[in-house]
Amino acid sequence: MYSTRICRHIRAPRELVYSAILDARAVSKWKVPDGMTCHVHEFEAREGGSIRISLTYDAASGTGKTTAHTDTYRGRFVKLVPNEQVVEVDQFETTNPELQGEMTITITLADADGGTDVVGIHKGLPSGIPTADNEAGWRMALAKLASLVEAG
Repeated sequence: MYSTRICRHIRAPRELVYSAILDARAVSKWKVPDGMTCHVHEFEAREGGSIRISLTYDAASGTGKTTAHTDTYRGRFVKLVPNEQVVEVDQFETTNPELQGEMTITITLADADGGTDVVGIHKGLPSGIPTADNEAGWRMALAKLASLVEAG
């Protein structure tokens, strides 16, 4: 199991960033790498609440973890500290043992330079997912989160 750590400064208040992290409609726009489309099936933004999301490649050449072109994961929120931290535990819906296992994602928000520093830590990354790919996906997603909340 591997882990990644990503940091991003967002020019928006913590409250706005936190709200976008816990809003299903916002998540469908930002929590998706480039070249993919996000579909939120379940999203109960409360401790113990369930999450189920599919990410589908826009190009037919993309290889999915769940089906031919789609990565679907499910999980739950384990800790929510308003305007400070979101912790979720997710796992891919897959039969491939190299892609199985629970992953813990912790997003921490802190005031900084008139905006918000966002730190994302993704622990328990399955061996079948290169850390560089995970980091690149998170960088793309956080850039979209920044665009979404900085515009608002």
